Amino acid sequence: MTRSVTRAMTSAEPAAVGGMKAHRIFLLLKDAIMSGRIEPGQKLPGELKLAEQHKVSRVTVRRALQALREAGLVARRPGIGTIVLEQPLDARLTASVSNLLPNMVRMSEASDVKLLEFGYVEPTGVVRERLGLASGERVQRSIRVRSMNGKPFSHLVTHVPARIALNYNEADLADTPLFVLLERSGVQVSQATQTISAVLADQDVAQALEVAVGSPLIALTRVVCDQDGRGVEHLDALYRPDRYRFQIELNRAGDQAARYWEPMGGANDEVEPRDAGKH
Repeated sequence: MTRSVTRAMTSAEPAAVGGMKAHRIFLLLKDAIMSGRIEPGQKLPGELKLAEQHKVSRVTVRRALQALREAGLVARRPGIGTIVLEQPLDARLTASVSNLLPNMVRMSEASDVKLLEFGYVEPTGVVRERLGLASGERVQRSIRVRSMNGKPFSHLVTHVPARIALNYNEADLADTPLFVLLERSGVQVSQATQTISAVLADQDVAQALEVAVGSPLIALTRVVCDQDGRGVEHLDALYRPDRYRFQIELNRAGDQAARYWEPMGGANDEVEPRDAGKH
């Protein structure tokens, strides 16, 4: 039976955005600011212009701008307008996917984890199939949230075959990275397959990551196998795009007749905050 370890109450993104239209404008402007398309010090268009651009009322725009101010992204300057503020340098983590294991090591060293749930359950059909489990075989399911400097950036749901997970307990998982526990259990990781897409935050995830319900998130699913091809971990991870991003470094390869791009690994792979971080 799954047991909840802790479910901390957290404040979400400004809840008073006020309606779907205002929330949509808030998200669009927030994304433009966090991506750097609108730089610190720049002035946002006025309420009237934004209302015309988005085909909404000035009241709707005003609610979106208020939400941006509450999020610390902009400030109102009398006689000037709404100005974009400088964001902390460690606002977003960058993870290269070229060299998976070293990045997982650095990620665990650079962040803190909170264990929300831990228990043994019957896997869903999808998890059972992806891990190649036999009928009746159970899994250890955990839910964790990773944070940097007290700011949550990822929500992680993992399933590990019970025969492996029995080698560690919830106290171990609360303070030790899962891949380290797998190695201690005698697992020799050989390969992994992962897919990256996007989803919207539901109520539980929104609360854990301190975002509004329906906020866009980066979704990653990873299946890890041992040297015999047996599944040893199934991960469903959700990331805040304003605090986390994936980076793929590419090399040009092939002969002149068939040139193509291939991922590069090696010394340039890193997972660290932008201020060259506090490990």
